[in-house]
Amino acid sequence: MLALRNWPVTLLLVLAAMPVLAQQQPQQPVSDAPQQPLDNGNPPQPAQNNTPAQQLPQDTVRPNYILGPNDQILIRAPEAEEINQKPFRVDGDGNINLPLVGRIHAAGMTLQELEVDLVRRLKEYIREPQVFVDIVQFRSAPVYFIGLFSKPGIYPLQGNRTLTEMLTNVGGMQPNASRHLTITRHEEYGPIPLPNAIVDPEKKVSTVEISLGSLRQNINPAENILLQPYDVISVGRAEDVYVSGEMSRVGSIQLGERDSISILQALSQSGGFTPNAKRDKVRILRPIESTNRRAVIEVDAKALFDGKGEDVPLLPGDIVYIPRSYTRVFWQGVLSAALPILPYIIFLVAQ
Repeated sequence: MLALRNWPVTLLLVLAAMPVLAQQQPQQPVSDAPQQPLDNGNPPQPAQNNTPAQQLPQDTVRPNYILGPNDQILIRAPEAEEINQKPFRVDGDGNINLPLVGRIHAAGMTLQELEVDLVRRLKEYIREPQVFVDIVQFRSAPVYFIGLFSKPGIYPLQGNRTLTEMLTNVGGMQPNASRHLTITRHEEYGPIPLPNAIVDPEKKVSTVEISLGSLRQNINPAENILLQPYDVISVGRAEDVYVSGEMSRVGSIQLGERDSISILQALSQSGGFTPNAKRDKVRILRPIESTNRRAVIEVDAKALFDGKGEDVPLLPGDIVYIPRSYTRVFWQGVLSAALPILPYIIFLVAQ
């Protein structure tokens, strides 16, 4: 009866301790990568790259072009009027005959190497000569390899050369390159002969995206197309998979040579869940092609870690968001607030 008489006092003590709850919320783990704040309960989005589409980077690809017979070059040497702003053709033996400097065996040289050789020869007549060499006409139609290739540049298309043959010439791709190639072809050489090629009548080009993994494994032999003059083969930087929310480590996961990674692998690499994670409601936010929206795929990660259900492959650009269980946070707060005053409650009840 005494305990019943003191129940208002006990209730007041519990209510007085409740403000402690707000001060004992678990802190979010700190990520090395900058995170965007949640907006209306939605997970953060990765930063968007607003860089415009890459144009032909002439200054970066020209040094890789190797001169050969029938190439025509333009030499700019302001201090040497005899050769300045004049075109010269590499003859059938690979030589060019220049006033003032004489015969040079140019075949096999890159444009940079020829520039260095001309500077060396002109120093006999000019104190500090400046020389720039450009291609005005190719001996054979070129193709352009742009982006994160091992050796990007302009390559002569001699005879019928397939995509894989030319990829061997450029040395493959850099480790951080995307696993997808984009090929652009001018209208006068016909559309790209693949069903997923897109024709742009305004720009008068056709484009297609090809998976490097599919090309290497010869899954679809038709993708190993014959290249045509002035084809542009480009590759950008690989997109990562992003992990956000109630994880020990949030941030991006690089796919490297892989086309995808399973959600279990991604969660394991992120160091595991925090105590407040809502493991049965993990969300995958997947970009919808040609839109700014994302599709939501809900996954029961708790069941996956228990060996149930099917693992889900994550694609480049996916965001994995692990929400917080606010019910668990509430009861943890109640418990942490009640424990310090539990002896007093027991004492009052015992009176």
